[in-house]
Amino acid sequence: MGEAPEFLAAPVIFIFITILQFLSVYLEYTKKRGSMNDFDNQLREEIKQLIKEANSLSQPSTFAQAAKLRRVAAAKEKELARNQELYNKNKQVSIDSYMKVLKILKGFTYLMLICWFWRVPVATISKQLVQPFGKVLSWRAGDNLSDNVMVGIIPWLILTSRVSRYIVQRIFK
Repeated sequence: MGEAPEFLAAPVIFIFITILQFLSVYLEYTKKRGSMNDFDNQLREEIKQLIKEANSLSQPSTFAQAAKLRRVAAAKEKELARNQELYNKNKQVSIDSYMKVLKILKGFTYLMLICWFWRVPVATISKQLVQPFGKVLSWRAGDNLSDNVMVGIIPWLILTSRVSRYIVQRIFK
């Protein structure tokens, strides 16, 4: 990382990639979540109350009143569906634009990190810890030291992307 100590490169890259993964998963979560405004909540409560009242009117003499309450509830359900559709359409457009910007930012970040750390080791790990995978992790990072494996930027980005994605998904569940 230039003048910064070499041992800070791996954690800084991991934290940065985790932040990008967090933003990505947060946008996906927001995109899937439904409308939760006060007006829609009030409509839901009114619908529940109307259906409850209609179900309580089970006598033959109150059949017309129960049918009227059910029709009013159905109309309110249609209004709620219309509101949610409009809200979701508007939200979809804005979130899609944010997701496109985030994808471009991710691509640019990965490209810049690869250019910055090309043929420079990001971290060193003991050979005993990565015994069968030492050659894969040290790809394009230079020669191995005596008892250590030098980790290259491409394997480190792949590893940090997978691990951070897993961690962030566990946080949102």
